[in-house]
Amino acid sequence: MNDQEIEVKFFVRDLKRIEAGLLERKARLIPARVFERNLRYDLPDGGLRAKGEVLRLRQDTESHLTFKGASQIVKGIITRPELEFTVGDFESARKFLEALGYRQVAVYEKYRAVYELGDCHIMLDELPYGDFTEIEGPDSETIRKMADLLNLNMNASLADSYLGIFDRYCRKRDWSQSILTFDALRGVVFDPVELDIHPADQ
Repeated sequence: MNDQEIEVKFFVRDLKRIEAGLLERKARLIPARVFERNLRYDLPDGGLRAKGEVLRLRQDTESHLTFKGASQIVKGIITRPELEFTVGDFESARKFLEALGYRQVAVYEKYRAVYELGDCHIMLDELPYGDFTEIEGPDSETIRKMADLLNLNMNASLADSYLGIFDRYCRKRDWSQSILTFDALRGVVFDPVELDIHPADQ
């Protein structure tokens, strides 16, 4: 796969409206909505996070190991090196990482549906604290055109990762910053203002 990730992320109020717009434009669903469990790993001294790097083990219909290098953000577009491949067994991969000295520092869950339209992949994400749309494409100009097509305001794009948004929220409340799961946060009502996110679909 491409070893460079180029994307933009938006918080949205109405994920169904975004999906309807994609279907109206004959976007292709690849794959259907699926549940994801993600484990984030780091060195004991936090060396990866200190450098803005990510090591992640993800489980959906398959298992994937991902490394992301430090990101650059230019006018809302995030660009970073990315290496990802499928692994045969989730638990074996987890034990392998731990044997190498990495430790699990966070877990987060989401539901994701992926659409393909033109040269872009559009991800519709449901997290315990809100709904989001990501657009990934070959370059920033293509991504901006897709955001315009879907009536998403680039000025409301997000630079933080999903964990980064949650970590910032947790620090205000002295909560654990490592558990972003539907069960752990069941019944919690999140205010977008307190999360410091603003809808891009207004």
